[in-house]
Amino acid sequence: MDSRTNKQNYYLDIADAVLERSTCLRRKYGAIIVRNDEIISTGYNGAPRGRRNCSDLGCCTRESLKIPSGERYELCRSVHAEANAIISASRRDMIGATLYLVGRDARTNELLSDAMSCSMCKRQIINAGIDRVVIRRTPTEYSTIPVSDWVDNDDSIFRL
Repeated sequence: MDSRTNKQNYYLDIADAVLERSTCLRRKYGAIIVRNDEIISTGYNGAPRGRRNCSDLGCCTRESLKIPSGERYELCRSVHAEANAIISASRRDMIGATLYLVGRDARTNELLSDAMSCSMCKRQIINAGIDRVVIRRTPTEYSTIPVSDWVDNDDSIFRL
């Protein structure tokens, strides 16, 4: 019997290690892009290169203003993990790839069982040509989302 970690959890474990580089005081995210069993790129959330990170400043604007999770990202200093992974890869290498994503609470280090790409990251993932996103829910459970679902169920269309 094969007792090895399955491929999805193997890659999620790597994304979990990547998030340790995060400089966010609120949420730590790690992402890796994999195609044909090869890691194409990695990314974690933090301020753009050359700018001071929230961890360096000792404060988070969104936290100070008590902005709920998922809102007012324009006030956030960070580039998201998914975006950083996409920036570090060529589109040619991302077409048909899988993005693995893990999120943790920055204070408690607990897994975020409801982790999800924001609407801006979803758009970038769609345009990058990534085929599916695998998100860790528990240490061994994960959700697999076909990116075509995000295309078909466009969350940027306002409906009355």
